[in-house]
Amino acid sequence: MKKAAKSNPDDELLKQPSSQDELNEARRELAAAQSKLARLETTLEEKEIETEALRLLGQAIGSTLDLEEMLRMVADIVVKVTGTDLCLIYILNESKTELALRAASRPARGVIGKIRLKVGEGITGWVAKERKHVAINKDVFLDSRFKPVPEFQQDNYQSMLSVPLPGKTELVGVINVRTNPPHDYTETQVKLLNSIAHLVGGAVENSEQFKRLEKRASHLTALSEISRTITSDLYLDEVLQLIVAMTADSMNFRICSVMLLDEEHGELVIKATQSQSRAYIKKPNLKLGESVAGRAVTERKPITVLDVRKTPGYRYPDIAKQEGLCSLVCMPLSVKNKIIGVLNCYTAKPHVFTDEDIQLLSALASHAAIAIENAKLMVRSAIIQEMHHRVKNSLQTIASLLRLQIRYGKFDSVEQVLNESLNRILAIAAVHEMLSQENMDDVNIKKIAENIIAATTQGLISPEKRIAMVVQGDDVSLPSGKATSVALILNELIQNAVEHGFKSINAGRITVSMKEDIEEVHLTVSNDGEPLSTDFDFKKDRNLGLQIVENLVHDNLNGAFTLVSENGTKASVVFPR
Repeated sequence: MKKAAKSNPDDELLKQPSSQDELNEARRELAAAQSKLARLETTLEEKEIETEALRLLGQAIGSTLDLEEMLRMVADIVVKVTGTDLCLIYILNESKTELALRAASRPARGVIGKIRLKVGEGITGWVAKERKHVAINKDVFLDSRFKPVPEFQQDNYQSMLSVPLPGKTELVGVINVRTNPPHDYTETQVKLLNSIAHLVGGAVENSEQFKRLEKRASHLTALSEISRTITSDLYLDEVLQLIVAMTADSMNFRICSVMLLDEEHGELVIKATQSQSRAYIKKPNLKLGESVAGRAVTERKPITVLDVRKTPGYRYPDIAKQEGLCSLVCMPLSVKNKIIGVLNCYTAKPHVFTDEDIQLLSALASHAAIAIENAKLMVRSAIIQEMHHRVKNSLQTIASLLRLQIRYGKFDSVEQVLNESLNRILAIAAVHEMLSQENMDDVNIKKIAENIIAATTQGLISPEKRIAMVVQGDDVSLPSGKATSVALILNELIQNAVEHGFKSINAGRITVSMKEDIEEVHLTVSNDGEPLSTDFDFKKDRNLGLQIVENLVHDNLNGAFTLVSENGTKASVVFPR
């Protein structure tokens, strides 16, 4: 049997270092594997956190169409997934010049809507301007870009991470997280907040786009509704109220009003508004060129004002403060290049009117102007029909007076009876003239009296007589039916004063006085000529003119008529309003 070779100790020593190197290498590989595994576990944990954050955000974004509620939910989720103390979300305004705090996590919800920053102002404004994130681990107030905000002066936060909110096409805002103690923001946290910002930015942009589409649909509805009034049978007041209501509702204005142009006086008069304020409704008329609305008419173009309360030349800043009015746009109303009025639209908050706003309001104003003119034509058509009816009635009245003249009248000559009849016709004509010049409802009796005096002076007073005639007292206005009766009464009383008071006297005075109170109208025709004879008996001695007066007063006015000698003769008529 062969004997085994004996091992060499030196060979064993040579093998030991090699085994140790392998062991060390194995240990290094194990450590590297463990480190890699730890990194993988960390990455996995971070991915799980990010996935959970995005899942929660997806649920929040998909659960509501209300932007404010969605942002509030996002702010709470961000605080939870980032382990920070506070989250603030700022959104840019329409002009992209200002950031407004629109959402915050629970500790700061009381200041939502109260904080506004210009782009470039403070750290948040810098992020919006540069579109880069900012991470400050401690002593954030020492940063040169920092700007203290009064609403946060009591907060002692040390760290801040601010990230831009990008939309699909442009920046929509900025999202901030803060901690009270110092905090090192890791690359993972920065990436996580950036991922959240992209998701939220897209949701905000989609929400704003949805609002714009919804607003556009509302605008088109308003335009369609106002267009429909062009062929409707609505009268002017109804058309004007529809215009202000539809414009205010569709464009979210606080107050809209329509002022129509009074060409005779060169003034703009409020004709419709949805404001319930007596102070606003009773604002005095505006002269052309006065205030913002007056300028819009004279310059024939839209005029916008950011804040009427601070605008020099705006006539009623006190009423604007009282009503909570801020921005204003005035749109001229024109038809066939003729300005007929202005549409005034006020907002409750500062608002920069965009080109789209102006274009839509211009379309609304054009349709509104046509609708207003159409309503006026309808009114004029109704007026013409009513005038025909009233002229017919007046002609019948004239015919009746002529029959009375033929049957009961006593006259010295044909010329006398023709002059008396002519004056009665002119008295009625004066009423119709007032109706055509003013409106179909009320007639100014003072003007009627002046017209009757002019006709009497021309037709009945001989050149050698110097009789002064004056009209004094209140500006009494009456409906056309009563006005016609009063015109005939005044004509008879003035004519009677001339014929009997100054039959043998060549100089004197006839005074027509009128007074009204809540319940009654008082008319008197007095003269300082010859008084009534002492044996005058009204029932027996009255002539045709006095009979006409008595019948009109009793039958048409339900009033009372008296005739007395008082420094001449005084005829009085009293009737209820």
